[in-house]
Amino acid sequence: MMKMKVSDAYKKAVDFLEEKGVGNASFETDCLFEKFLSVNRVKRITDGDKEVDYSVIEPLLEKRISGVPVQYILGSWEFFGFEYEVGEGVLIPRPETEILVEKALKLLKTADNPVIIDLCAGSGCIGLTLARLIPSSEVYLFEKSEKAFVFLSKNAEKIQNATVIKTDIFQTDCEKYKKPDLIISNPPYIKTDEIPSLQTEVLNEPKMALDGGKDGLDFYRLISEKWLELINKNGFVAVECGEEQAKDIEKLFSKECKKTYSVKDYNGTERIVIGEK
Repeated sequence: MMKMKVSDAYKKAVDFLEEKGVGNASFETDCLFEKFLSVNRVKRITDGDKEVDYSVIEPLLEKRISGVPVQYILGSWEFFGFEYEVGEGVLIPRPETEILVEKALKLLKTADNPVIIDLCAGSGCIGLTLARLIPSSEVYLFEKSEKAFVFLSKNAEKIQNATVIKTDIFQTDCEKYKKPDLIISNPPYIKTDEIPSLQTEVLNEPKMALDGGKDGLDFYRLISEKWLELINKNGFVAVECGEEQAKDIEKLFSKECKKTYSVKDYNGTERIVIGEK
């Protein structure tokens, strides 16, 4: 054991992460202290003279500087106010993806008992959030990865209007599923040759969830050619995409959609593409 005052332990941890080049060192240390030492930000200030066992946190800091994302170390991450289990093999939920969910909720606000298909569901944060917020919906979440499907299944356990399906969407027989009112997806969209240059933390996430092919558009082409025809009349497709991809995706979707448009993220990047059937 290595007993230290909370205030000293916190400073030591933050300094260590900063020295090793970890961004948001204070925030990440707060996350680790709350999860593994039961010391939240308020307690850290009010109970700074109390002692904690620094040896609990030390190996976690070592893991973090090796490139393991803090979300994997924590084992879960918040998305749209809900907690989702995450770990090695599944994409980490990101703030910009919440915009996709916000837009989907607006698209479906007048729909009765909507059917939703979430392609490349990963942790399930998109489809399961919609299932929670639209209790009358039927949500089907498709995922190919063995590792990701474990997390998807865990996260879906108590959500009765959600069904998880392990399948390769390139090979799936779409016709056997209900016609959706919304197809939603945050598919892989990084160009294959750009993946090696990504941050170390991102490279610890599954390549399968990142690699969108030579031009990053493989999955959008698939959605356009195979899945869009399933959507009910006046239904929608909504997808997340990478920088400078929105116009190409709108063009792909316009073959099946009467109207397409893009939505910017918090940084002004066209991040979401929406098509109306």
